Amino acid sequence: MHRIVGIIGGMGPEATVDLMRRVVAKTPARDDQDHIHLIVESNPKIPSRIAHLIEGTGDDPTPELIRIAANLQRAGADALAIPCNTAHAYAHSIRRAVSIPLLDMVGLSVDQIAHSRRAARVGLLASTAVHTTELFSRALSAQGIDTVLPAHQDEVMALIKAVKQGDAGTETQAALGRLALETANHADVLLIGCSELSVISAGITVPFVDSLDVLAHAIVTFAKSDAVEQNLRR
Repeated sequence: MHRIVGIIGGMGPEATVDLMRRVVAKTPARDDQDHIHLIVESNPKIPSRIAHLIEGTGDDPTPELIRIAANLQRAGADALAIPCNTAHAYAHSIRRAVSIPLLDMVGLSVDQIAHSRRAARVGLLASTAVHTTELFSRALSAQGIDTVLPAHQDEVMALIKAVKQGDAGTETQAALGRLALETANHADVLLIGCSELSVISAGITVPFVDSLDVLAHAIVTFAKSDAVEQNLRR
């Protein structure tokens, strides 16, 4: 029997579906019963993290995130996952509200870079909210790694918005590829720290770590392995 993972989704919907697709692709299976049991609440009505964290004009999404997390635990989830890097700014509050662990996409991604790559500088492609809250930069700094930000953050945000509006086509992918190549000139490896950018990451032609892919791998490992502690950040 596999452990069950609850997904706090909808931030955004495309990224949530992409995470599920990646979990299916990474799961060794011969039949339906071999796949991972996911309980998903994809709720795009969760208050904007950017409006709350950066603009200071939006409602606090914490109560809704906690409500979903508690519902997923009651529904039988053994762990939680959030396919939104920015929402990890609220991870501490979510952990305090439930008794099951949260698979931390930010921490797991940084751990992968620190343990498997010789990188002194990481080029971070993420939302402005991720940069402002320093979710990744603090974790990277703790590992002795510098964070390199893209020269054209406005273009990065435009691509994130495009994906949220349903544009994940080849032109959008190519545009991300150009930004990635430009940022890679100043870094040892790239980190995709926004799940909308993960959706269009096929356009990137330089080495990179994809936080959504890291989370998908962690979900499969958690669900199929007894070594729970290796994949959790409490």
